[in-house]
Amino acid sequence: MNRKLFIKTGLVSGIGFGLLPNLTIASNQDQSEQKPLSIKIVKEFVIAGHFDLEKIKNMLEDYPNLIYCSYDWGNGDFEKAIEGAGHKGNKEVVKYLIAKGARVNIFVLTMLGKTRLVKSILDEYPNLIFSKGPHGLSLLHHAEIGGEESKELFEYLQMRGLTEKQFKLR
Repeated sequence: MNRKLFIKTGLVSGIGFGLLPNLTIASNQDQSEQKPLSIKIVKEFVIAGHFDLEKIKNMLEDYPNLIYCSYDWGNGDFEKAIEGAGHKGNKEVVKYLIAKGARVNIFVLTMLGKTRLVKSILDEYPNLIFSKGPHGLSLLHHAEIGGEESKELFEYLQMRGLTEKQFKLR
């Protein structure tokens, strides 16, 4: 490399590297300036999750990140659309949301009758059997609402000492 090319390369590289932190800061500012989704939209989506697959599909087209949002019904009673579908036994909505990347939990898995998964979680963390789902609904409720697919889990939970279908939220 000759001296002129070396100097030009050094100048261009120096300017480029000098701008890099500014570009990174600008990119981070764009993310931090994003506004949260409105509580009204989140609530509408969570309610739709209980029973309205078409509304769920339409809302996700406009707001894809709704799939991760929770609504607080008060006193820390948080619920996601997938959880609303889960405690209502709406497998069609649950399966659609999972296919779109929704995060599942032990309550949804119980409603779906995923016996092997639920048992392995409870073997590792036995006290989760008394966990409170949205609205204080228990795993036993979710197993019951899951129907025939969850019958084995319903019996297993009872055998392990779970008798309550709903716990009071403090």
